[in-house]
Amino acid sequence: MTRDLRKYVRQTNFRLIVGGLGLLFIVGDGLIFLIYGSNAALTGFLCLIAGMTPVAMVVLVMLLLEWITKRANRE
Repeated sequence: MTRDLRKYVRQTNFRLIVGGLGLLFIVGDGLIFLIYGSNAALTGFLCLIAGMTPVAMVVLVMLLLEWITKRANRE
């Protein structure tokens, strides 16, 4: 049995991020739905998606840079 602490940290961070986004989208949009109705929940969902788009783009660029760096260092 090996201990790969970097893998553990990466896995834990991923789970925390997914859980936080799940809470934001499910609980946040669910409360909007309960309080204001379905049209407001749809608008809230679209605003959450629009707000997450720049964050997702930055993450994708960083992953691409990491992939390029690993590939360049391998050679």
